[in-house]
Order: sequence, then structure tokens, then C-alpha cells
Amino acid sequence: MTVRSVAHEALSRLVLDVPDFPEPGVVFKDITPLLADHVGFAAVVAALAETGRDETGATCVDAVVGLEARGFVFAAPVALALGVGFVPVRKAGKLPRSAHQVSYTLEYGAASLELHHDALTPGDRVLVVDDVLATGGTLLAARQLVEACGATVAGVALLMELGFLDGRAVVGDLPLHPIVTI
Repeated sequence: MTVRSVAHEALSRLVLDVPDFPEPGVVFKDITPLLADHVGFAAVVAALAETGRDETGATCVDAVVGLEARGFVFAAPVALALGVGFVPVRKAGKLPRSAHQVSYTLEYGAASLELHHDALTPGDRVLVVDDVLATGGTLLAARQLVEACGATVAGVALLMELGFLDGRAVVGDLPLHPIVTI
């Protein structure tokens, strides 16, 4: 079995649907059982890290960007696996220094994300890691923040893509690599 197939099986078995959370009509993907399962969690991290490697297995990114909050849980170990730094994209007002800010909409509201002005170096190739691609607003905002620093999104590693919400149409030409598409 490949790392990706083990990760796919772990997601299928361990991610639970919670209807009407955080509001009616939304089906929340609960990842806490996956996080509690060492084998499943390790397989998912390994599969996500593959996106930051070239065909020889060498790391081909300069940093891993994780999106608050659940993306942090996966991005930090992916950065360690790739031997590069972890850069957090935070909700508005959570970063202590000067930051770029982008506002966006999501499936049940609106929000803003921030990234320190000096978090990335111009020319950096970045792997963005998050849990779910839904409507695409969060990922598009992250792309805009990375580009505001002069860096480039080389790839996006995701646990899952909710294909029925067509977030791909919103994020444009970003190279998306979900483990599972629902």
C-alpha cells in the first residue's frame, strides 16, 4: 500500500461528519478521531508532505504555510518532515507584529486572515497546508497573503476537498493535492 492509500483509508475511517455544526445546513468534518490515531495521523502527514517533494523525493519548497486553526495541526509536522520552517496564517488580530491582511467569505460567514510582512522571503516557494477546501475563500486569501510577501504557492496539500462546493473555481490555477475528494 502507498502512503497516500493508507492516508485515504484513515480519512475514510476516522473523519466523522457532524451535521448542523457550527450552524444549520453545514456538515462539519470532525478530525479529532484522526488526530488520536497515531498510524492514521502519521500516514496523513506523510501523504501531505509528498506534495512538497519532487520526483526524486527531495524537498522542493522553502516553507510550509498552515492556515488557522486546523491547518496548523497538519502543517507543523509536514514542515518538520520536509526540513523547512512552518509559517502560520492567523485570524485577524492574532499576530503581534506588522502584517498583511486579506478579508474573505466562507460557507457560513466572513473573516480576515493575516501573515507577518516578513514571514516569507521574496522568491520563496511555499506549500500551503489546510484540512478542507470548501468554497475556496480561505485558500484564496492565503494565496493573496503569500503573494503579498513576494513568494509563490508551489502547491496546496489538503486532507479533503468538498468537490460539490466547487472551491477549485475560486482559487484558480493553484496546484491542489487533496488526499480525498468528496
